[in-house]
Amino acid sequence: MGIIFDKPLIGVVMCQNSLGAHPAQTLHNKYLDAVVLAGGLPLPLPHQLIQSPELLENSMTLLDGILLPGSPSNIEPWHYGESGEEADADPARDRMAFALITHATGKKMPLFGICRGLQEMVVAHGGALHRQLHTLDHYLEHRENKTLPLAEQYAAAHAVQPVHDGMLHTVLGSDTPFEVNSLHAQGIRVLGPHLQAEAYAADGLIEAVSVRHHPFALAVQWHPEWQSQANPVSQRLFAAFIHAARCYHEEKQP
Repeated sequence: MGIIFDKPLIGVVMCQNSLGAHPAQTLHNKYLDAVVLAGGLPLPLPHQLIQSPELLENSMTLLDGILLPGSPSNIEPWHYGESGEEADADPARDRMAFALITHATGKKMPLFGICRGLQEMVVAHGGALHRQLHTLDHYLEHRENKTLPLAEQYAAAHAVQPVHDGMLHTVLGSDTPFEVNSLHAQGIRVLGPHLQAEAYAADGLIEAVSVRHHPFALAVQWHPEWQSQANPVSQRLFAAFIHAARCYHEEKQP
């Protein structure tokens, strides 16, 4: 199994939220839309999967790729060696994302991380985060203005420079700088030993990473899922991810 209706099956992490008085797990349509438009079939993954190692392992055998989407929540800081609490924490998502990253990395399954997803990949591989970029003088303002309409919040905010001969350069077919949106308060402080930087903002902040010695494990700090079909960079990112998932499915067949 895995390819359904000739489409690779992509597991998508959800967030723990509340709908009224009821605990719920949620996922923005824009991530699902981007996967479908690129030729994949998204499957939201409930946090209950990590209650049993066997359940998680069996679920992973069905999947061809993992998408780690963005979220308003932040990773609990103890995961990267810092004290204190995180006001917008989602411990259940932390556990789910780290378990999926561990499994997918071990299986060489395609991984694509977006915003929080990038930060999860960094922390899962031994890296650390700046918790409040806007308090550090040498960084640009990377947060969005939440009083603006969504289209303006997700508008291009600054340029990023791909690393020459990196995975992102290969995916895009160019190392020419390009504009990205920016909707994050946290960012990479220390890159994990198994990761490599794939793009930088003008202030030196790492804006994309990949996992070394992995066919396709890429993460970006911006939001390519926003109107993905209207942006050539977003199109190439999702197309490359779905292509890698299709190749993974073909290679795991007996």
